[in-house]
Amino acid sequence: MSKRVRPGYYRQDVNKTSWEVPERYRDLRQVGTGAYGTVCSAVDSRTGAKVAIKKLYRPFQSELFAKRAYRELRLLKHMKHENVIGLLDVFTADLSLDGFRTFYLVMPYMGTDLGKLMKMQRLSEEKIQYLVYQMLKGLKYIHSAGIIHRNMYLLMSPQILDFGLARQADSEMTGYVVTRWYRAPEVILSWMHYTQTVDIWSAGCIMAEMLQGKPLFKGSDHLDQLTEIMKITGTPSQEFISKLDSEDAKRYIKGLPKVEKKDLQKVFSTANPQAVSVLEHMLLLDPESRVTATEALTLPYFTEFREPEEETEAQPYDHSLDNTDLPLHHWKRHTFTEILIFQPAVLESKETSL
Repeated sequence: MSKRVRPGYYRQDVNKTSWEVPERYRDLRQVGTGAYGTVCSAVDSRTGAKVAIKKLYRPFQSELFAKRAYRELRLLKHMKHENVIGLLDVFTADLSLDGFRTFYLVMPYMGTDLGKLMKMQRLSEEKIQYLVYQMLKGLKYIHSAGIIHRNMYLLMSPQILDFGLARQADSEMTGYVVTRWYRAPEVILSWMHYTQTVDIWSAGCIMAEMLQGKPLFKGSDHLDQLTEIMKITGTPSQEFISKLDSEDAKRYIKGLPKVEKKDLQKVFSTANPQAVSVLEHMLLLDPESRVTATEALTLPYFTEFREPEEETEAQPYDHSLDNTDLPLHHWKRHTFTEILIFQPAVLESKETSL
């Protein structure tokens, strides 16, 4: 006999998996799947809004999975900004900690993402200004909480930065594979301890692609990626090489043929010089020299769109459990508690049309 469904919930099979969701969520349709779970679109009958519901695949199968699931829930709960995907709801049909097996995350549904958007149309100057401004606002908010996004797994609509898989596999549940093309050089080769400016590099790559209509650095593997990057940035200075943690990386870079830095105004000769100036601040090999999101927002290119009062900062995010190793049942209990204390925002996020 199959177990009873929690009162107020119903059960539906989605691609051979049993989903148990509150009755308010209707019309479940699978929109994505990956190693960590499945995403369905649904309609929230209370608000009429379309939402995305993510069911994690066996989140408590190991300490690593449990910690990852807890972290994802905490990050999503923390995000309250119109350019960052936040959490509308979180629920479990399991009634007790003992029987707690899985949970579901409800987020705004994103009809499209940047990848699809760029493939569908060549973006106008105004749209690029607007989108990059929104992206930087989202990054300023995330970075102010002390978080690095790193995979820049970008989704468009009012929300731009989706956190769900901030440290996980690249193509997880997005139709758009965030390949090494958007990765900062220090991430590609694990050169040094990275900082939030890895996200600025990715933002620069995405902006360059919007301007050109094609990816800027299209490497076929890690080393080729680095070669492609250095054709534009030039080979690193001795001063920069000395900052690298890895002796292997130092040796490898010293052995490369010297390449001069290219003038980006010439590379992007048909683009607005102010747009190119943004790229010059972002696409620097040395992470310490890159502009921060807060600084980038003040560049002349964004002046006409700027609304400084909307460039808000986050409450600091408590990382204390991120670096701890706890037994599985502790992660489970922490996660169950987070679900019980979750309070949905009263205000619906305002839509931003594209």
